[in-house]
Amino acid sequence: MNLNEFVNAVTSGAFDDKFEMLYGASDRSVLRHRARYLSAAENFSRIYPQCGEIRVFSAPGRTEIGGNHTDHQHGRVIAAAVDTDAIAIVSLNDENIIRITSSGFPDISIVPGDTAMRPDERNTTAALVRGIAAGFTDIGVEVGGFDAYITSEIAPGSGLASSAAFEVLTAYIIDRCFNAGASSPFELAGIAHAAESSYYGKASGLMDQTVSAVGGFVFIDFGVPEEPAVRKIGFDFSRAGYSLCITNTGEDHAAASEEYSAITAEMKSVAKALGKKHLADCSESEFYEKLPELRKVCGDRAILRAAHFFGDDLRAELEADALSIGDTVEFFNHVNGSGRSSCELLQNIYSCREPERQGVSIALMMSRRFLGENGAVRVHGGGFGGTVQAFVPNYLTEDYTAEMERIFGPGSCRTHVIRPAGAYELEK
Repeated sequence: MNLNEFVNAVTSGAFDDKFEMLYGASDRSVLRHRARYLSAAENFSRIYPQCGEIRVFSAPGRTEIGGNHTDHQHGRVIAAAVDTDAIAIVSLNDENIIRITSSGFPDISIVPGDTAMRPDERNTTAALVRGIAAGFTDIGVEVGGFDAYITSEIAPGSGLASSAAFEVLTAYIIDRCFNAGASSPFELAGIAHAAESSYYGKASGLMDQTVSAVGGFVFIDFGVPEEPAVRKIGFDFSRAGYSLCITNTGEDHAAASEEYSAITAEMKSVAKALGKKHLADCSESEFYEKLPELRKVCGDRAILRAAHFFGDDLRAELEADALSIGDTVEFFNHVNGSGRSSCELLQNIYSCREPERQGVSIALMMSRRFLGENGAVRVHGGGFGGTVQAFVPNYLTEDYTAEMERIFGPGSCRTHVIRPAGAYELEK
């Protein structure tokens, strides 16, 4: 379709059923996203006025439900795609150049065949795009040129995996445009993750990209990371009487790459001392038996972080089982246990470089004070600033939101719905 056809389709409501599926069925939500897509189309036409046929893509952020920093040790997690996403208007070009204008970021222009790593691009979106193009080239896909305008509602530091959504969106564009959509969601996630790890330079697990690519509620066992075992969980928090609230404390953790990497490195150091590559391959009983020796080799923080892994890896499965049978009491007990372990053992609540800045600690304290025995709360995502996640009874949601926004500012607390689709192309 061309740009005018797309604008007419959005305006006439031809995409409303798709907007309801992606963002929730309320009239307000549908109207808001009509306006959002029309604005993206207008911006695209202004930047690329000579475009012909266009295609429209979306990739969601994710909320980590259970398991904190377990994925990179081949452990288990529960996560879900959310209604907050990144969208792209795309048109192919015959210049063999990938040009991306992304709202709030520098413009990107790369030749898809030039896939060598560039040290000066580390920690940039250009590195991600180059790495993704390299991933497809490595599997024999001839990547061509395209022009794209990308806009995202996933704020950096929001704990909803803004980078993973951008990566999966870019990978999905290339796959659909140059590979006939042949890649599976897991293959897309793997290419995106490899770009983040190698080209961007951030060591992390595969959970974020997997959930963004797959969509819905998923329990993931990364025991075989090339082919993670994924189980869909049918559960509706809203029907159960609870809301999923995520509060952004305003502390951007985008600069915490080294601290994320330290968690991975320290957990792996314990695994290595136990004769394995990842903690999921290690015996928990052997870990505790050899703890005095391990302290000397790995240091105390690594020991504590490994202990967190063993606990949260099991909790993720127990949470999935509880959700599968609708046992919210058991589920919330494990969520709160995960939150305590993240504070005491994993130690990813604030940056040790800036101990005076502890917005997440404040949000956890005030959430527990407000909720009491109702619902649950924990650090959300990677930590070191960013967000907290709370499961709040519906009758308390409005008051809880007001309390969080009293502390962290208007718009800081948002209620989310779970999005059933992962990476998605909007087609007539």
